[in-house]
Order: sequence, then structure tokens, then C-alpha cells
Amino acid sequence: MLMTDPSDDYAKGLGILQKYWGHQNFRDLQWDIISCVLQKKDTIALLPTGGGKSICFQIPALLMPGLCVVVTPLIALMKDQVMQLNKKGITAISLHSGMSRREIDIAIGNCIQKQYKFLYVSPERLQTESFLALVDRMNVSLIAIDEAHCISQWGYDFRPSYLKITTFTELIPQVPIIALTATATKKVVDDLSQKLILYNPIFFKKSFERKNLAYMVLYEENKLERLLKIATTIQGTGIIYARNRRLSQDISNYLNLNGISATFYNAGLTAEQRDNRQSDWINNKVKVMVCTNAFGMGIDKPDVRYVIHYSPPENIENYFQEAGRAGRDGKKSYAVMLFEKSNRFELSQQIETSFPPLHDIKRVYQGLSNYFQIAVGVTPENTFDFDIAHFCETYDLKQSMVYFAMKLLERDAYISLTEEINMPSRIKFQVNRTALYNFQVYHFKYDEFIKLLLRSYAGVFDNFITINETELAKRYGSKKSEIIKNLEFLDSRKILSYLPQKSIPQLHFTASRVDAKRLILSKEVYIDRKELALKKMEAILGYAEQSDTCRSVLLLKYFEEEMPKKCGQCDVCIAERKAELNNMLIQKLSNQIMSIIQKEPISIKQLMNHFKKFQEADVLETLNWLFEVNEVFEKNGLLYIKEK
Repeated sequence: MLMTDPSDDYAKGLGILQKYWGHQNFRDLQWDIISCVLQKKDTIALLPTGGGKSICFQIPALLMPGLCVVVTPLIALMKDQVMQLNKKGITAISLHSGMSRREIDIAIGNCIQKQYKFLYVSPERLQTESFLALVDRMNVSLIAIDEAHCISQWGYDFRPSYLKITTFTELIPQVPIIALTATATKKVVDDLSQKLILYNPIFFKKSFERKNLAYMVLYEENKLERLLKIATTIQGTGIIYARNRRLSQDISNYLNLNGISATFYNAGLTAEQRDNRQSDWINNKVKVMVCTNAFGMGIDKPDVRYVIHYSPPENIENYFQEAGRAGRDGKKSYAVMLFEKSNRFELSQQIETSFPPLHDIKRVYQGLSNYFQIAVGVTPENTFDFDIAHFCETYDLKQSMVYFAMKLLERDAYISLTEEINMPSRIKFQVNRTALYNFQVYHFKYDEFIKLLLRSYAGVFDNFITINETELAKRYGSKKSEIIKNLEFLDSRKILSYLPQKSIPQLHFTASRVDAKRLILSKEVYIDRKELALKKMEAILGYAEQSDTCRSVLLLKYFEEEMPKKCGQCDVCIAERKAELNNMLIQKLSNQIMSIIQKEPISIKQLMNHFKKFQEADVLETLNWLFEVNEVFEKNGLLYIKEK
């Protein structure tokens, strides 16, 4: 543990925390991690979900001169953090596959000109030649690698693109690296330290114990009824995780029909629908969010009172992270898993589905190559919009099989597929103000429209600016179609660049196309990953099926942390305490019953008159126990003590 920095860095850091985040003090370990980074030491921070990881690199970056490059695999999370920083008045920008080449060039140029403090970038974008060629001109002072467990093949979310991060970091070896993750075992931490080539890294780990979170596993056949009971009983908002899109919608409909306001969230919705539903839930317009595991990353709603898993997730890492979204405000909350015997079969089938046969994977790869017209030996530089539904329809393939085949191809670095992202429309003027004025003079028809753009959006000569065609139509007194037509005309005349809104996954071929017949998946990607998935499945099932070890103790043990005592609030601890109380009561009642019968034989009815302050069922249960252990017997309607 590092001591508080003797310089004034602590006071400056605390000032930044209070000014931009509104927190009066740092949480446990936060300043120690920040201080370590300020000393330019490579650092690994293992902080559970909701532990304030982002502050650990954002504050030292603000205290250091130069640019902080943040590597993250999740575009939605990247966009959210950039938006949050910009709202605070902190300059930040992101680079990802949803952007045009022109946008990327401008963004990199602005970073070189020191217009931004934070550059968020996907690991794939980090490896492009155009980016690497300009690294030494960016004045990078800190590299933050979020979701760092993705670099380890032993992690639950291994991503091959993370293995190539060192292509970037080795170009600026003097720049310190901070690697952050929420869920990792010691094996994963050791692996990521080696793969990232960290120099004598300082390791920080915050306890995974959540004292305010009660873990429950409930064996239920009628899960919907139990969901309704929990949602009705517990005050506050909740999250319910369902295993597929249809189930998330069915559960949401059931809750709404029974008076609980709920909405559902899954990858089948448009980006706009997902944003609106997420906003409604965060702002408490609906009480319950029913979702697949597509929901949750980057969500920081502190007052979630319960997280329910309708079925167990694939592994303990996912469960711990998802359950950890409850009770971030420190108040009593619940993490409930609803379990039934069929769940074991369902998880086993899910793993089989996740690892399609090799001949199916080859069919998908061949289909992708044909779909995008990629010849053998060619490595396309550009990224493609990918409509999986149209692709599957074209080649008569099942979507689920295609999705998992592509994930395996991605793990073996043949392709890279980003999640669907919502990219709003953007514009940037390509001409200077003088040329624009001349255009307005000779094309008077567009004069008012151009003036509207200049009044509505600042900075359109310097950067791509997000616009809203619907809002522009209202201001212009026209239809949205006319606005789009005007923008397309100005784009065709190279007056401005117009990038229409799109919401679609992005596919990139990360290696030269090979003949599908010769495609090979490495043992590490297919056989080893499947074996690891089966082991992790057994771990989560073991957690659910056992009933003799405290849930918190078991979870912490999985992450190689010892818990000094039982939590006292999970279903196992409650059942244990109830059994102890029952045993104490039975012992007390049995002593009194034996004392009464010892004086003289007595009928059961007469005996009951001595115990009017107790529950009749408890007295009868104790008496039955005395019969079973041969302490008491009945003869002619009277109770006697058995002689030894």
C-alpha cells in the first residue's frame, strides 16, 4: 500500500474529484492507485463493478500534461464515457469502426494539436498503420486499458485484438500503463501482466465483498409468480436478466399486466429504442428493466434494489458483474437467482450452440468472403456495415449459428465484429468561410439553409458535429426529407461532408482471406475455450446447486479471496440460522416435556395445556422427535418416559 503523496498532488486530485465528480473524498484504494500512476509506475487495478475504476485513470490524466489514450472494447461504453466527460467540460473524443476515414483523420489531427485530453479507442483501431504512424506526435502521457481481462485466454471474455495492444505501447515505452478490470482470478491477472509487458507493475485489489448485497438462490418452478412477488415486495427499481430476447419481452409483458411498470431491452431493438428504454428506466419512469446480457455495461444507477437472474448466466464472472449492479449506493439490496433442474441442461446446450462444428464455421467464413467479395490473399483496409439478418437470408443460415461462428473466427483473429452502435448524423464544412460565402451568392436557393446550419451548430468548420434532421426540419419549416435532400446536395458539391445516421454492426477482416477449405481454428480458440466454458459452467451450477456454504464466501473463494465470516444474509445463512433457532426451541421444549412427564404420566391433551405460550405445531413436532429417539412412549393414552 502506498502512502499519501507528500506533495500537493493529493490536494489537487481531491479538488478535481470535488469539482468534476461532486464526491467529497476518494473511495478505498482510489488515491493509492492515482498516486502510483502519477509516479509513472505500471499499475494493475482490480476493482469490482461499481468500484470507481474510471476515476483511477481520469484524475491522474488531468493532473499530467499530454493525452491519455483509453483502450476499451465496448463502443457503447466508450461513447458514454466520452459524453460524460464532455458534459463535465473535459475534452474527450473516441475512435471506433463506426466512424468515417475523414472523421478519424480529423480526430487524430486534433489530438496532435492538443485539443483533447482523452482519446478513447478500440483495440482494433489502435493497430491501424495510420494511427501508429502518428503516435509519437500525440504527446501521450498515460495509457489506460479498460476490461484488461480481455487479453487473457483464461479470462471469460478473451478478445484476440487485445493481444496486439503492445504494437502500440512498445512505440512509447516511457509512458506508464494502467490496466483495469472488475473480475479476474490470479491466473488472469498474471497472464495480462505478461501479455501487456508491464514493467514491475504495482497490483491493487479491492475486496469483492458486498456487505449490503444479499445473495439468494431460490428453487422455483413458477418463476413468473416469484418475480411478481419480489417486484411487489421490494421497493425501488430492479433488473431482471433473461436468457433470450423473446423471454425478456414475455416477462416484461407479464409484469405490466400485473401492475408493475416494466420495459425490455435486447439486441433486437433499434439503437434509438434501446436508448429511450434505458433512459426511461434510469429516470425512474419504469420500475423494472427486463433484459438480456446486452444491457448493463457502463450503467451506473446507484439505487437498483434488486437484480434477478431468471436463469443462471454462463459463468460466475458474468453473474458477479451483473448482480453487482444492485445496491451501488450502499443500501441493502438483493441478488436473486431463480433456479430449476432444467437449467443444467439449458446451460449445457448453450455451450454446444456456442461452439458450432468446424464445417459450419467454414461455411460462414466462405459466405462472408463472397458477401463482401473478398478474394483469397486480400486483406481489405475498410470496415463493412454488416446486416446479419440479410446475410443469413442470402446464404440460408441460422442467425445463432452464424453469430457464434463469427465470434470464434474473431477469437482466432480472422475477423473483427463490433456490437451494433447508434451513430447519429454528422456534418463538417469542407470549404472555408470565403468559399462558402461565394457558394451562397451563386446558389441563393441554399443561402437560408446554410445560415440555419451555421446558427444551429458551432464548430462545423473544425470538426464533425452531430446534427438532428428532424429538429432542423422544424426550424426550417419543412419536411425531414427536404433537409436530407439539401444536405446530400451540399455533400455532392463538396461544400460539406454529410454522414447520415446509421445503426449497424461493423465487420473488419483482420487477416488476409484464406481458402475456406484450409481454414483452421487453433486449439486454444476452439478445444481449450470449450473446455474452459464447461468448467465455468460447472462453477456457476455448483454455486446454484449447493446449499451448505454461504453464498458470499463461495463467490469470494472463486476470486481467491478469503472471507473472515459468513455474510449472515444469503439464503444459506438464513436457512442455517433458522435451523439453529429451531434446534434451540426443540431442545427447550423437549427438556420441559421430559420434566413434566417425569413427575407423572400424562395425556397429550393435558400436556398441551402446559404450553399455551408456544405454537402447538412446535410442541407436537418436538413430541414426535422424542418418540423417534425413544425418549418417550405412549401407553393407554398416557405418555411415559422410556427407561434406559
